[in-house]
Amino acid sequence: MGKKKKIKDSKDKTVKSINNGIRSSVRKLNPILRSIVGKKVDVAIRDLQFSEKRITRDIRKTLNSAVANAENNFQYDIDNLVVKEAYCGKKIVMKRFRPRAKGRAAPILKPWSTVTIILSETKQMEGHGSKS
Repeated sequence: MGKKKKIKDSKDKTVKSINNGIRSSVRKLNPILRSIVGKKVDVAIRDLQFSEKRITRDIRKTLNSAVANAENNFQYDIDNLVVKEAYCGKKIVMKRFRPRAKGRAAPILKPWSTVTIILSETKQMEGHGSKS
């Protein structure tokens, strides 16, 4: 797996986690990342857990790393964490070739991506607690 980093903004309570070694294309990652933005962390992890896509396992690892950074390095409350941003970028593309008929060759592209997840701590709203 890739290297994971964490950064704290002074003005806003945010935590970052970066995974540099995702073995998938940006085109496949973007819809999954867009679906978790704005959700609470536990809801986002649950949604990724029940997704049928293979790559959600790596996204879940990155999200769990960001949660661990928030708890361990900055003492944030996990229940108040929300996915503020989640985006990906291109990395290298490995090029391979498959032999075809009549001496031809067809290219195979094996893309890699980097995923960044930024969490933010929100204040609990009074009066909107659990209904009991």
